[in-house]
Amino acid sequence: MFEGLIVAMVTPFRDGGLDLEATAQLVDFMIEGGVEGLVVSGSTGEAATCTVDERRTLWRFTRERARSRVPVIAGTGTHNTAESVTLTRMAEELGLDGAMVVTPYYNKPTPRGQVAHFSAVAKATKLPLVLYNVPGRTATNTMPETLAKLQDLPNIVAIKEASGSLDQASAVRARTRFTLLCGDDSLTLPMMAVGASGVVSVAGNVAPAEMRALCDHARAGRMAQAQAVHQRLLPLFKALFLESNPGPVKCMLAAMGLIENELRLPLVPVEPATAAAIAEAAAAAGIRMTPHVAAGGRSSARA
Repeated sequence: MFEGLIVAMVTPFRDGGLDLEATAQLVDFMIEGGVEGLVVSGSTGEAATCTVDERRTLWRFTRERARSRVPVIAGTGTHNTAESVTLTRMAEELGLDGAMVVTPYYNKPTPRGQVAHFSAVAKATKLPLVLYNVPGRTATNTMPETLAKLQDLPNIVAIKEASGSLDQASAVRARTRFTLLCGDDSLTLPMMAVGASGVVSVAGNVAPAEMRALCDHARAGRMAQAQAVHQRLLPLFKALFLESNPGPVKCMLAAMGLIENELRLPLVPVEPATAAAIAEAAAAAGIRMTPHVAAGGRSSARA
């Protein structure tokens, strides 16, 4: 159901609040660039700093702006099962196309607790769910044998695997029926080689056409072409994580005139040296860090 280039979208802020004008520009830029799905309010979207009302506004607005051109998936997972259920039900009521549920962070649940958490969310909604394993943020690894115990829940459809382990990704693909999605841009090509159907990408915010080309080549078995795109984008993949995500990608989007370079505490804009390294990596990848010109020839850079 969910495959190819799915982008973990940043949340644009302006003067402390949601910037819906910039959100509209960013959604259009990515869809015009070929993205095949959007995740709103994931970790890249600074979901932990957004209120429930802000999430409601952002989800509704993004769904309406996408106009059914691509699926819109809400990040609804938290460290609190009851809250995760409430947010997932809200996403369903708003008409979103799916929900992404991260392994509970901070609490460090056991495998049995993880199964109970994901089961409770799945049974509370009809939405298709993408489970998200990212031990670098949650301090807990959801293992393939744990995921295998969730296969009887029909609306769990995919796994975003961001453990960084190709062995673990291969085991998820071998032991479960779930669609496997890469959770690290730099591992998109190798993970697709071992069975992933796509990527939930940070780089797709700034390079949607290039990331779509990478996915398309890999899906079609054009591995030489896919490898060429991968090698060209590799400096960008690395630069976008020189500081905590989404600081680097917001820096780059601001240089492109698509959003303001504004984050919410405790995150802050990247250091000048990091910004210079991002610009250098973008140039090496062939990505122009200049104001984006929207359809019709009007620059999207804002005063």
